Amino acid sequence: MLGIETVPVIVGPVSYFLLSKPAKGVEKSFSLLSLIDKILPIYKEVVTELKEAGATWIQFDEPTLVLDLDSHQLQAFTHAYSELESTASGLKVLIETYFGDVPAEAYKTLTSLKGVAGFGFDLVRGTKTLDLVNAGFPSGKYLFPGVVDGRNIWANDLVVSLNTLKSLEDKVGNGNLVVSTSCSLLHTAVDLANETKLDKEIKSWLAFSVQKVQEVNALAKALSGERDEAFFSNAAAHSSRKFSPRVTNENMQKAAASLKGSDHRRATNVSAG
Repeated sequence: MLGIETVPVIVGPVSYFLLSKPAKGVEKSFSLLSLIDKILPIYKEVVTELKEAGATWIQFDEPTLVLDLDSHQLQAFTHAYSELESTASGLKVLIETYFGDVPAEAYKTLTSLKGVAGFGFDLVRGTKTLDLVNAGFPSGKYLFPGVVDGRNIWANDLVVSLNTLKSLEDKVGNGNLVVSTSCSLLHTAVDLANETKLDKEIKSWLAFSVQKVQEVNALAKALSGERDEAFFSNAAAHSSRKFSPRVTNENMQKAAASLKGSDHRRATNVSAG
């Protein structure tokens, strides 16, 4: 009704089970993944309803892909998304990971999934994942690189992020790169505009959820060759923070540099009681 194209986000079926715990009285050794075929029909119903409602993209969050998963657990991803493929036909499916690096075997499994149009990675806390993408990314697929940190309140360094995005665009192709945050923005405050009493200089160094969306927009524009005021203001703020005596305290740096190994040990023994 509002004319806004949205992307529904659902916890992926495999992570749903891997992050769950057995009910009281059930043996801890019980494999919750053995129940996956019982829940997939429900996922199919949800996908069908979203498609009928006009969704064009659907995002499945699979954060457990950053864990050290065994072959049986990785196979569950292949099975689940193969089962969902026909139901999701006509939709673009995005699988999102976050909070860490995706191990090589998990990356191989993920990027081989059937019926998936795009993959999202946390490139803030998953810097090694960047090497995997550069080493090989499936042709024709969308990449959602999470370069704007969704877990802290500091402004992104747009120049650094833009350089990363340019190198990735060369890898995945023009039009297949979608600038993104590293994760959901639910971890940050809403809007700096509400901070009316905050020091002006410090405020320029920060970015809450609204500002992070603006950063994503500024990066997308810059990637297409358009650097707007937000981009240049960001560069000025980072320069201000880098050289500010509030951040760079020479006396503190000298004191830290003069510390000896013995300074890191207690002068007296302390018993554990």
